[in-house]
Amino acid sequence: MRTSRILIVAIIGLAIAAYYLFGLDQYLTLNYAQSRLSELEQFRDENFALTATIYFLAYVSITALSIPGALVITLLGGAIFGLYWGTLIVSFASSIGATIAFLVSRTLLRDWVQAKFGSYLAPINRGMERDGSFYLFSIRMVPLFPFFVVNLLMGLTPIRTVTYYLVSQVGMLFGTAVYVNAGSELGQITSLSGLVSGSVIFSFVLLGVFPLVARFLVGIIQRNKVMRKYKKPSSFDANMVVIGAGSAGLVSSIIAAGAKSKVILIEKHQMGGDCLNTGCVPSKSLIRSGRIMSYIRRAGEFGIDNASGSVEFGKVMQRVRDVIARIEPHDSVERYTGLGVECISGEAKIESPYTVRVGERLITTRSIIIATGARPLVPGIPGLDEVEYLTSDTVWNLEELPKRLLIVGGGPIGCELTQAFSNLGSQVTQVDLAPRIMPREDADVSELVQQQFVDQGINVLTGCKLTRFGRNGDTQFMEAERDGETVTVEFDKVLLAMGRKPNVEGFGLEELEMPLTDQGTININNSMQTAFPNIYACGDVAGPYQFTHMASFQAYFASVNALLNGYWRLRATYRVVPWATFTDPEVARVGLNEQEAKEQGVDYEVTRYELDDLDRAIADGEARGFIKILTEPGKDRILGVTITGYHAGELIGEFVFAMTHGMGLKKISAVTHIYPTLLEANKFSANAWRNARLPEKYFPMLEKFFAWQRGG
Repeated sequence: MRTSRILIVAIIGLAIAAYYLFGLDQYLTLNYAQSRLSELEQFRDENFALTATIYFLAYVSITALSIPGALVITLLGGAIFGLYWGTLIVSFASSIGATIAFLVSRTLLRDWVQAKFGSYLAPINRGMERDGSFYLFSIRMVPLFPFFVVNLLMGLTPIRTVTYYLVSQVGMLFGTAVYVNAGSELGQITSLSGLVSGSVIFSFVLLGVFPLVARFLVGIIQRNKVMRKYKKPSSFDANMVVIGAGSAGLVSSIIAAGAKSKVILIEKHQMGGDCLNTGCVPSKSLIRSGRIMSYIRRAGEFGIDNASGSVEFGKVMQRVRDVIARIEPHDSVERYTGLGVECISGEAKIESPYTVRVGERLITTRSIIIATGARPLVPGIPGLDEVEYLTSDTVWNLEELPKRLLIVGGGPIGCELTQAFSNLGSQVTQVDLAPRIMPREDADVSELVQQQFVDQGINVLTGCKLTRFGRNGDTQFMEAERDGETVTVEFDKVLLAMGRKPNVEGFGLEELEMPLTDQGTININNSMQTAFPNIYACGDVAGPYQFTHMASFQAYFASVNALLNGYWRLRATYRVVPWATFTDPEVARVGLNEQEAKEQGVDYEVTRYELDDLDRAIADGEARGFIKILTEPGKDRILGVTITGYHAGELIGEFVFAMTHGMGLKKISAVTHIYPTLLEANKFSANAWRNARLPEKYFPMLEKFFAWQRGG
């Protein structure tokens, strides 16, 4: 590849040098073309095929080398060959030459440009992959854009070569015909600047914009097509109906009410959704109780002898309920009613894009937001209905601590509950199909967490394919295939933590024939809009991230776009998405990790800071883990950060802020952090990046300079 690039550059360089060295530029002027026109016409009459061939090759060469003069030679083609033959020859010559220039740009520059500016160009690349032919066709129709610039820039994008040629061939045809036709009167042309009138140029612009406008109109027609069979009410009971009072639904409602619109919130179960009642709040409360028990067991490390404690599981679960009750008013009917939201308890049924039924009440609305969340996935494993299984929804009903607990799933929920129940005293076995727990994280992260699990007595079984559950008298068991052998695990309770399934059934989506993704979520665009222009979806039911904070993030775009009613649209991006798994040690991440960077072919550099060197971590007895930062090669721009260690979920915030606002590691390095705090680890990580890039080749000179200063 390197040799071919050098050869291409050499050929182009020699050709351009020869062009100017031999004064060939004088032949591509209007005066010269007019002065030789009669001779060229005579030569054409005597040798038409040869004239056409020479002209064709010359045109291809000039276009391919991006040499100024294509307009003059186009006019000359019209003068020599007339409208029909001139248009035919110029059309193919210009398209072939443009494609060659496109390929030269792609060969010489695309890899370098994408490697250096890939993150900035990512949205453009996605747009070109999706709509590149539309964009190119529009540009080709407008002669305001220099075609040689188009050739060079398009070569840097992922548009396919065949597509580029075909669109260029069609897109330039009309303009080619206009200029060839003008060339038929070459003798009367006095200036290139006045060749084509302003009205003609304006017509070109309209033609160029037409494909984009047409595409926009087609989009409107397609979206409105699904609405035709539904009668639009003459008036509406509400501006917005929100279905589901979890994080996404609550945020959507409060934004709509804050804008003084009429919003109705429908919830069939509990306000607050999964996060408050069965997810974030109860799990973190249980984790805290387990963590306190783990500290008691570690008391000897801190010089405290004879520390002891016993777990009263009933009291632990009562504390979980108390925490929920204390937070519950934040998400209560009373609070939201006071904020202007009409809250209805009941099952919603979407009967049309404009109507939602709750019991006997039919509500007409301008827009609908679906925020129905997700539920634990219960797989169809043989024998599962014969055993007492729990999910992340039902585990909170436990009143007795399971002596032997089997947890199926190695993701965040499975890992958090595995360690929490182990800390409280259960004999826990964790099983997962993946070769390691936390498979979305880097291998060194998984290994650190798994080693902690093993050290505290958790039996971790990875690479296991569950085959069946069963009972043998009072004994419940699971069988799995691992490395060609059957593994049997007996248990008192089994907790299924194998993912979550979006709630898309039972409230009218089937009747609307609402399109879904391959993952079972509602198919939305980046404005949270579904196939129906006035129906939006956000949170777990829409994906792609099943986090409370991302549900709130999406809810903002869904509610604002629903209120704007199509007059304007805000578009969400997922460039900076943080999350944390609250194990011990905690795992927090934002942006890319090494595993994803490799999968996506993103070049990166790694800076790593070990937390066993941090003073506060040593003092707190938590000197383990690391901060790993991915940056662009040679730059301090952050591509992603993974933190594994004590309070990682808090430490990641500084990096999230920096990435959100386009700040690099140099900015973090320049911030004063309090000593001794865990937050200093972020500064030391940034310093590690800087230290690795010190100009060491100048150190000997500095050493001599300072020795000279000392008089040595």
